[in-house]
Amino acid sequence: MCYNMGMKDTASTVTIERSEYDSLRAENAELRQKVEWLMEQFRLAKHRQFGASSEKSEYDFAQLSLFNEVEATADVNVAEPELVEVEKHFRKRTRLTTDKLPESLPVETIVYELTESEQICPECGEPLHVMGKEVRRELKIIPAQVSIVEHVRKVYSCRSCEQVAADDPVPVVRAETPEPVIKGSFASPEAIAHIATQKFVMGVPLYRQEQEFNRNGILLSRQTMSNWLLRATEDWLEPIYEVLKEMLCLDTVLHADETTLQVLREPDKTAQSKSYMWLYRTSGCTKLPIVLYEYQPDRKAKRPAEFLKDFKGYLHADGYDGYHKLPENIVVVGCWSHCRRKFDEVLKILPEKDREGSGAMRGKRLCDRLFELEREFAELTPNARFEKRLALSKPVMDEFFSWAENSSAAPKTGLGVAVHYALSQRKYLERFLLDGRLELSNNRAERSIKPFVTGRKNCLFAQTPRGAKASAMLYSLIETAKKNGLNPYKYLTYIFKNVPGWDIRNNLTMLQELMPNFVPASCKHISDESNQEGF
Repeated sequence: MCYNMGMKDTASTVTIERSEYDSLRAENAELRQKVEWLMEQFRLAKHRQFGASSEKSEYDFAQLSLFNEVEATADVNVAEPELVEVEKHFRKRTRLTTDKLPESLPVETIVYELTESEQICPECGEPLHVMGKEVRRELKIIPAQVSIVEHVRKVYSCRSCEQVAADDPVPVVRAETPEPVIKGSFASPEAIAHIATQKFVMGVPLYRQEQEFNRNGILLSRQTMSNWLLRATEDWLEPIYEVLKEMLCLDTVLHADETTLQVLREPDKTAQSKSYMWLYRTSGCTKLPIVLYEYQPDRKAKRPAEFLKDFKGYLHADGYDGYHKLPENIVVVGCWSHCRRKFDEVLKILPEKDREGSGAMRGKRLCDRLFELEREFAELTPNARFEKRLALSKPVMDEFFSWAENSSAAPKTGLGVAVHYALSQRKYLERFLLDGRLELSNNRAERSIKPFVTGRKNCLFAQTPRGAKASAMLYSLIETAKKNGLNPYKYLTYIFKNVPGWDIRNNLTMLQELMPNFVPASCKHISDESNQEGF
């Protein structure tokens, strides 16, 4: 049978078998689909590299209206405004600022005045008097000041006993002195707290801190600083971490996430292998926010199962299958942000003229409607939120899954992948309706793991598993302190000053005094960071 192969020159028409023709057509369709998929990935990669990373609904109009209809906001009873011609004018620009100098800062006052000989009127020669004053305030910043603290401990004995026979013991009394944070070291609580906050809060690696110390004439090596952090963490912070872990597992709503970490000297693994930093934290309904990191050499499902062995309740997580293998007493709640992100990525790779009315826009707007409702429910009690979700959110969710089930998107396209992800996660995505304390997304965990991800960009890797474990504990106490409105430097300093003289491993009462909700007010931050997270 003769088939025209689509060439303009009819003399080039060839005759092939029907089976071969069908095979070529199928192969051509498959190649077209692969090319289309590759172009989607190319456009998405290009956007990730050069485009904005924000997931704000830039494609939505009319206040995230579900169908973006003009009728949704029109009101025929409102008269049109009259057109008034106004005189040309210029708006005075003002700069809004939140800068504020705290009242607690010490004030250094410098008074400028005339000498006695200058306090004479240039016109009549009579004495001048002070009629007022002009005040100008400046913020003075002094770089970190370093000093040596010398602990002199006086030793006392009895002169009378000294005159007695040499066989009799002479009583010796020593003045009380605080225990050092590290025996045999010149490390102070303030020094270790400063190095820790510079590295784990400000993201300054130890080698940069070493350079800064050297520029100021202090020869303090990164190896010494690393040893200080390891010893202080293992001796004093690990017991606090364990108590925080027990308190975390007593809660009934948690969030979890994980990210990669490179450990160079890990047993039985190459330096290029991936290790993982896991994150577990309390939800927004808790009175004591706790954020804990845990280092593990892999991403196996047994890792969260071991960490959460004493936990029973709801766990917010992403779509990683390892969370779905947890025991039945842990109910995994899916993340709608991950679901919405799939459709948002499809929109970003579509030409702008094709976005409106596309399937990706439809799926994303239904997700946006759920988040819009959550913002309306943010101030409600858990019980009231539960009722509102059943009445308003559930119909939107049902509409979303009904649309997804009837979608005709090809499986290997971006939209097809997004739809497949939503349907495969449906069991977990629906669970936010089970309890008013639950959240629509796992963004709370993603925000909490971000400090580690930011620090990883500067520090790149850990040398040993011991160092990775110490980093996890330091990040845990620092982030927990921040979420409770504490100043990390002051909190760590308070711990290192007090715990060396306490038997914290055998005295639970002493450990309770080191929890973020029991420490003195002097550890508080000037601005409370605990209220910066929304529902």
